[in-house]
Amino acid sequence: MKALILAAGYATRLYPLTKEYPKPLLKVGGRPIIDYIVEKLAPLKEVDEVIVVTNSKFICKFRRWARDIKINKRVTLIDDLTKSQNKKRGAIGDMDFAIKKERFKDELLVIGGDNLFDGNLQDFLSFAKARRAHPVIGAYNMKEKKRARNYGVVKIDRNNRVVDFKEKPARPSSSLVAMCLYYFPKDKLKLVAEYLNAKANKRDAIGFYISWLIKKEPVYAFLFGGRWYDIGHYQFYYAAKQAFK
Repeated sequence: MKALILAAGYATRLYPLTKEYPKPLLKVGGRPIIDYIVEKLAPLKEVDEVIVVTNSKFICKFRRWARDIKINKRVTLIDDLTKSQNKKRGAIGDMDFAIKKERFKDELLVIGGDNLFDGNLQDFLSFAKARRAHPVIGAYNMKEKKRARNYGVVKIDRNNRVVDFKEKPARPSSSLVAMCLYYFPKDKLKLVAEYLNAKANKRDAIGFYISWLIKKEPVYAFLFGGRWYDIGHYQFYYAAKQAFK
């Protein structure tokens, strides 16, 4: 299994902090955000390589980071060949770029590079293994529907199958949200290119892809407990810094 960390965004909502510095390398508790992700990947026997997709603007900073990271797995950096916000590929575009460039033929674990969470990835993978033929997403309960409006909102049935997924709806049907944490079986990776071949489909948030995917085949959700921070705005970044002191 390969682990793909999405780190090619330009994080304009966090300017000026991220104007010349990538969001996954911002520090929380004295460490880059991405270190917490790598730390969770390190004990997973299923994962034999960690791949970070970034952009031409920040690849040098990630190279410096990669020289110091301690992990018993191969770490590979991919430059998505973009240099600015208006040229970005988007999360789905970057996932497709990495799949094609590395010619993935393994199962794929995808994680957003700004994800901070308490949950155990081994539990997530065990859940996914039990549903090996189908994609699985990580989900988190915001407790209140109004707090879910800024995320991809997930609705599931009694078997944890995703029956509805909407990206940032004005009126959420559920308080469950997607965490930008996904498991894709190897024989389903080709569906990413199929989605993108329809030119009208959006390339940014992976939630748009999941909305499309659940109409084609079963997708399941694993619910995480504990804390979760999606570092998209100043308020969440500073809240994470306080929590992880």
